[in-house]
Amino acid sequence: MSRVAAIDCGTNSIRLLIADASASGAPGPLTDVVREMRVVRLGQGVDATGELAPEALERTFAAARDYARLIEDHGARRVRFAATSATRDARNRQVFVDGIRDLLGVEPEVISGDEEAALSFAGASSVLPVTGEDAILVVDLGGGSTEFVLGDSGGVIAARSVDIGCVRLTERHLRNDPPTAAQIAAAEADVDAAIDLAARTVPFDRATAVVGVAGSITTITAHALGLSEYQPERIHGASLDLVTISDACTSLLEMTRAERAALPYMHPGRADVIGAGALVWRRILARLAEAGNGRIRGAVSSEHDILDGIALSIRDAE
Repeated sequence: MSRVAAIDCGTNSIRLLIADASASGAPGPLTDVVREMRVVRLGQGVDATGELAPEALERTFAAARDYARLIEDHGARRVRFAATSATRDARNRQVFVDGIRDLLGVEPEVISGDEEAALSFAGASSVLPVTGEDAILVVDLGGGSTEFVLGDSGGVIAARSVDIGCVRLTERHLRNDPPTAAQIAAAEADVDAAIDLAARTVPFDRATAVVGVAGSITTITAHALGLSEYQPERIHGASLDLVTISDACTSLLEMTRAERAALPYMHPGRADVIGAGALVWRRILARLAEAGNGRIRGAVSSEHDILDGIALSIRDAE
């Protein structure tokens, strides 16, 4: 058994998992020691400017400083830091890389979309195992990008990362509060184009089930379930039909930001972008239902995702 620390730095949030992991190749999931999430909005303005904003970097460095203390306090000896969409897109990403190296003593990896997809599948399938010959599609809906990963019990079959996410589409299209019909239509056109791009690589018609991961999808699930607070144990593994999910997405998209912020399960840093996340998830599921010829009738939500995949990759590198 070894103690590892994984950090996932995305467009909207930075998350830490300190976990105990069995030896490489041994069965069994990770055992959580610490699981933390901070909304730092690292991708603020990146879609428009192509650069990480100074204030966004400062927020991210402050969180990383706190994470460094937690890693030391809990005795994790091996650390992997993975940065995704916003950092991939930024011209000044070296400022970010240098700052994280100074704070944590590890080289942050700006991973490719393909590796992000594979790590998401590994994390989701570690606790919602894929069995038999069924092909499961994992959809990781982030702030700047969305990953589509088709896999079965043998691992990843095909994967594609595309540039649609809740922060990117909010900044690009959904500027009114609530968004206008024209803004929604423009955002949906972007989503459809991205799904078409992903479909060139990922055979959606082979999927027999869909698993959704990351904060937008788990928050939509909390909304669909009508929870009185954010309850990971209720959200993880929840299987909802397409109509229920679509209705929840439409409800969140049509709310004002103040109405979303008042929801008891809404993280304050997600209220302004969850409408775009709901729009993306609604459109993805509608397209998957069309591609699946009636086989896709709903989706399962997972609280375990790329963060768990990063931790497992540390174990498996031994």
